[in-house]
Amino acid sequence: MPKIRVLVVDDAVLVRSRVSKILSSDPQLEVVGVAANGRIALGRIPQVNPDVVLLDVEMPDMNGLETLAALRPIYPNLPVIMFSTATYTGAATTLEALSLGASDYATKPSNLGSVEAANEHIRQELIPKIKLFGAGIAALSPTHQASGVVLPIPSKKAPVNVVAIGVSTGGPNALAELLSKISADFPVPILIVQHMPPMFTKLLAERLSSKCQLLVREGVDGGELAAGQVWLAPGDFHLIVQREGTKVRLAIHQAPPENSCRPSVDVLLRSVAQVYGAGAIAVMLTGMGQDGLYGCKCIREAGGQVLAQDEASSVVWGMPGFVVNAGLANQVVPLEKMADEIMQRVNSVPRLGLL
Repeated sequence: MPKIRVLVVDDAVLVRSRVSKILSSDPQLEVVGVAANGRIALGRIPQVNPDVVLLDVEMPDMNGLETLAALRPIYPNLPVIMFSTATYTGAATTLEALSLGASDYATKPSNLGSVEAANEHIRQELIPKIKLFGAGIAALSPTHQASGVVLPIPSKKAPVNVVAIGVSTGGPNALAELLSKISADFPVPILIVQHMPPMFTKLLAERLSSKCQLLVREGVDGGELAAGQVWLAPGDFHLIVQREGTKVRLAIHQAPPENSCRPSVDVLLRSVAQVYGAGAIAVMLTGMGQDGLYGCKCIREAGGQVLAQDEASSVVWGMPGFVVNAGLANQVVPLEKMADEIMQRVNSVPRLGLL
């Protein structure tokens, strides 16, 4: 199998050198070129023919956004992974880049205590994503889509009292499309786990709020769930729900990662299944890996419903694909129809309140 060819674009000599050395140590990868800014990178692309471009966000002369805007019309299918700092500016620019067509992003190491820890962060953050996009997403997705599989809802349907969404790669754009179609009078709360680090989730919540009729906020300890609220798990914290008498409240904690993720979809869905039982809908959207698979099993065992995004509309059909192939999805739904499917199911049975 030919190696995946990578072009590394970063204005810092040290970063270019370190990243190139780490990537080149993997037998499946080959760094075919480096560039100090976007303008140089655009000239290198036709020369080195990369399979993936690793693109810094903040660069002089031509930054990541400007480079992406110039690159996409010429190379619409070339995977571009943004490599950004976990700062306000870096996170804001990265989210904008994702909306403009970047394939994914990875964060640069910071305050990790040692050179080896920083190198390991780069290996774990970058290499799986480069392989995913460079080798072809289909090669790393579940091997079979049970297209159109529909599992019946129990004949005695329970009223839906909460919607819980799990999403990863491709998530910001998928969430924006889905939530923008949810009506302002949506009668139940929505809980979301998007795999993202701190700072990114805060900015994502603000960005989603600006695009939809519902208020989207980061989850906070003690937040009381009510109709029409949208709560997003904060980066580096698990989000769960807990019952207190007739009320349901949020809690966040930093228990160990699950599926290498914190926040984890499984952690949220287990608590939702325990608190809401048959009154829950779990929605699995685009994402790499299988976080949420066990949580969806808990939802189904509690009598709840599971919806999964279809392969054609997913950036990566990993998380929803594993759920579909495990036979846990009540319905496989294209992203453009997901909001209507959710609202139809939520409104199909009258509810007396969030009990």
